[in-house]
Amino acid sequence: MSIIPPRPGEPRRPQGPRNSGDAWVVSESGDKYWGRYGAAGLLAVDAVRGVLLQHRVEWSHHGGTWGLPGGALHEGESSQDGALREAQEEAGVPDGAVRPRFSRVLDLKIWSYTTVVADVVSPFEPVISDPESLALEWVPVDEVGSRPLHPGFGAAWPMLRSLLSVRPAVVVDAANVVGSVPDGWWKDRAGAAARLHARLSAWEARGVAAADLGLSGSSGAVRWFPEVTMVVEGAAKAMSDAGEVQVVRAPAHGDDAIADEARRLVEHGAAVTVVTSDRGLQARIEKIGARRASSGWLLKELEASND
Repeated sequence: MSIIPPRPGEPRRPQGPRNSGDAWVVSESGDKYWGRYGAAGLLAVDAVRGVLLQHRVEWSHHGGTWGLPGGALHEGESSQDGALREAQEEAGVPDGAVRPRFSRVLDLKIWSYTTVVADVVSPFEPVISDPESLALEWVPVDEVGSRPLHPGFGAAWPMLRSLLSVRPAVVVDAANVVGSVPDGWWKDRAGAAARLHARLSAWEARGVAAADLGLSGSSGAVRWFPEVTMVVEGAAKAMSDAGEVQVVRAPAHGDDAIADEARRLVEHGAAVTVVTSDRGLQARIEKIGARRASSGWLLKELEASND
């Protein structure tokens, strides 16, 4: 492997200092890959308009093809942050307009590319903001394959498309999870629930392996960012809940609120995992069509996310 800077006319923005990641990685066979630290791109999915594609300018690598807004990662930058930054720079994707659903990594050992698939939560119109794009378009999912696609995106598209219908969700029985660790939670139930909420928010943002959510049909290189809901009851309902994880405050019995939330998500097409070690809930969860994971499983996941 060798790393060389770009030649004149090869893709990079003319303004500002060049980032150290802006270089080609060249394999022993002579194949070139853009990004010293790897690269990432954003596949924004709009439920009505389709997916956002970029028509690449002719002088760029694989110019004239359609692909994703994306580019080289900066040193120390996460693939998710890099994909969102590049989409902002190349397509004017506004802050907060998309929510990541899953990421898929192509790992070639000497170089990697991460596709971050994100749902549009605030509709926007893309804006060409650098010289690397001939056009930016919302393309219906059924029409993507008819475009001349960038080879890398074209190879990944069938698998990515197959996952667009999958929407994992996790419903957490907060009382059961908090109560499984004898750390004095009973002295401040609202505070213990708030601490769990903060840990869940970090876990959700980090992503969860497909197999851990029972999604065995997807590649091991896929990590999901599930919709996480935490159900609290009793004194824990006084907790503060600033963060991405949704909180449902049970109006009466917590088990009923957990079952109701799981049923609502299943009816909306989500692949639901309910986290509880309460055996009494298991039959209700299975009847709804959700799967169950133990509180111990979640606690191990939360510990791993701190590593």
